[in-house]
Amino acid sequence: FPDLPLIAGEQTIELNPDQTKLTTWYTERAIKFIEANQARPFFLYLPHAMPHVPLFVSEKHSGQSRRGLYGDVIREIDWSVGQVLETLKQLKLDENTLVVFTSDNGPWLSYGNHGGSALPLREGKGTAWEGGVREPCIMRWPGRIPAGTVCRELSSTIDLLPTLASLAGAALPSQKIDGLDISELLFNDSAKSPREEFWYYWGDGLHAVRSGKWKLHFPHNYVHVDEPGQDGKPGKLSQPKTELALYDLDNDVSEVTNVAPEHPEIVTRLTAVAETARDDLGDSLQKRTGKNLRPAGRLPAK
Repeated sequence: FPDLPLIAGEQTIELNPDQTKLTTWYTERAIKFIEANQARPFFLYLPHAMPHVPLFVSEKHSGQSRRGLYGDVIREIDWSVGQVLETLKQLKLDENTLVVFTSDNGPWLSYGNHGGSALPLREGKGTAWEGGVREPCIMRWPGRIPAGTVCRELSSTIDLLPTLASLAGAALPSQKIDGLDISELLFNDSAKSPREEFWYYWGDGLHAVRSGKWKLHFPHNYVHVDEPGQDGKPGKLSQPKTELALYDLDNDVSEVTNVAPEHPEIVTRLTAVAETARDDLGDSLQKRTGKNLRPAGRLPAK
């Protein structure tokens, strides 16, 4: 790798910084931002580098977990969240602030003891199986979100933009977006998701679609860990192939039993849902090009 920069704004502060201090630095920076903006509405995005490999933890949290380095790293992230919440409380902002804690993908199973676990979900990062995409999400808003409630409705991080815009009374962009307003799910434990279907892409290949409890995988190869790595080194991988397979996620969250033969009508319906996705976004698995498909990293022409 080239020298890795630590950047503040548009300035490089340091090359190859001490990564054992990253979680602390990010936390301190977040608290300063909250303090500086406490008198006006603000949005704080705090994406920790950890627990992405390589793992680093500060001295104050090192050796504190029975789970080894990975556990220490999670303990420090837990500490960081506590610092942010305590700051909001001290500044009397916590009852007027929505806090969302989640992640972007499942564990990197190839890294073994440095990669976490998604059990009982199947597989992990880099796949369309539930272990690769299903994430815990904790939302906290004292006085608004009922404490201790659990929501099992389908939603996604792409729904955060329209949801936050709705709560703030802000207008959405003029361009079409895929996210939906899920604010009703926050406040009403009997509310249903506005998302009737979901498309699982890996790159530009459509691997699966979901509607309600039903999830249909299309034939595709996926990453499987044959032998996990240890202590920061990746393990041995293979690329098995799944054929067309239907799963009932309410009764089979581990995606073990293919029930496609028993429910041909569901397969037909979800295949039609997939066609909608392919018309819009394409599908390299079927060599299809959708109207909105564009090379990665390219913005649409204005």
